[in-house]
This record gives sequence, structure tokens and C-alpha cells, in this order.
Amino acid sequence: MVLRKNILITGASSGLGEGMARQYAARGRNLALAARRADRLEALAAELKKAYPGITVVTRKLDVNDHDQVFTVFEEFREELGSLDRVIVNAGLGKGQPIGSGRFDANRQTLQTNFLAAAAQIEAAVGIFRKQKEGHLVVVSSFSALRAFPGNLTAYAASKAGVSALAEGTRIELMKTPIKVTTLLPGFIESEMNEDITKVPLGTRAEAGAQALVKAIESETAKAYVPSWPWAVLARVFPLVPASVLKKFG
Repeated sequence: MVLRKNILITGASSGLGEGMARQYAARGRNLALAARRADRLEALAAELKKAYPGITVVTRKLDVNDHDQVFTVFEEFREELGSLDRVIVNAGLGKGQPIGSGRFDANRQTLQTNFLAAAAQIEAAVGIFRKQKEGHLVVVSSFSALRAFPGNLTAYAASKAGVSALAEGTRIELMKTPIKVTTLLPGFIESEMNEDITKVPLGTRAEAGAQALVKAIESETAKAYVPSWPWAVLARVFPLVPASVLKKFG
């Protein structure tokens, strides 16, 4: 297995991104961390460098919906670290509202951030990997990508289904190259989008979730449900769940 030393993570100021950054810092990897909240990024970087003085941690303020800036920041990270060995497309949003409820603004933001902005990150990462002739792209999707959902999850699930398809198409395109592509489909892991995980069925605490994500990433498999138990098992039966049952999620 190739050691991926320099790792870029978007959406790294909180939630899954922050958790993965902590896990990789403990493994001695160099980090390129991007997010909108620069103050939180800088605090995290200072904490990690103090705890693990042998690593390099660089940060950039980045709104992934500024697509031109995505390409600029990714290239700056590559220049600063010398290479990008792995890019984790993690930045996302979960603020959808029921269709037709007058909140197209919320659904538009969710779709733009989770699909179009992810597409820009994928494009920027793979462009760098093609020049390097190696690299590992990781796209954080969601278990909800497997089925359509009602209510507040409709736009979110659609965005994650879209980015899953984009990641899979990219993987197929790059199959005969040294560039690897992994799609992660997390279940319910504690984050800012679901802060009270105790009320979420089959929820996983943040640290355990981050450990499971990193384990799946390191395997460099094409697709991984995270944590594998119970989500890999549920993935087999979930497509058979009647729509009347899914309606309850609304």
C-alpha cells in the first residue's frame, strides 16, 4: 500500500473533516486544511502542530462554492507541500427543506455545495493527480445517496446521489492509471449537522466515526459504508424498503 503523506481535507474546521484531520495528524501525515472558518482552522492547526511537532499543517480559508478559488487553493497547497498525495472532498451542507415549501434558497445551497462545489474539488484534485501521475481521491457522500428521501432530506439525498455517481464515473475513467478513487457513504456520525446523536438511530460518536472513516480511506477500496457495521449490511436491504416506510423520515 502506498503511503499517502500529504493529505488535503476540505470542510476541515469541524465535524467529519476535523475528526479526520486529528486522526491523520496522529499518524504523522502532513495536512492541508481548508474551510470557510479560518479562525477555527488556525486554532486546529496550532493544536495539531503542538501535539505532533514532526508534521506540517497548512491552512487556507476557502468557500468551496467559489469554484475558481478551489482550483487556486488546491494548487497553492500542492506548491507548499510539494505534492498532494490524497484529497478528501468533504465540505458539505445539510440544510434542505421540503420541496414546494417556499425554501428553494435552502435547497439550492445544499445542491450547489454538495454537488457543484464537490465537482469543482474533484476536477481540481484529479487535474493535479494527472500531472503528478498518482494520487488518491476520496469523496465523502452519504448512506442517503442510496434512496430518495422526503422532507428536509430530499435535496440532500439527491445531491449525495449525484456526487456518488460523479465519483464512480471518475473512478472508472481512471481505472488503468495510478490514480485511485474512493467513495465513502457514512451512516449517522456525530457532527454539526446532527449534534444530538443520541436521538439518531444507529448513531456513531464523532471520534469513533472519524476512526472508521480513516480506516476505510486507508484501504483505498472503491466504495465503503462507514462504519461498516451496520451500514454495509443495511445497504443490501435498503433498496427494498417500501416508500411508505421512507415517508416516515419526512
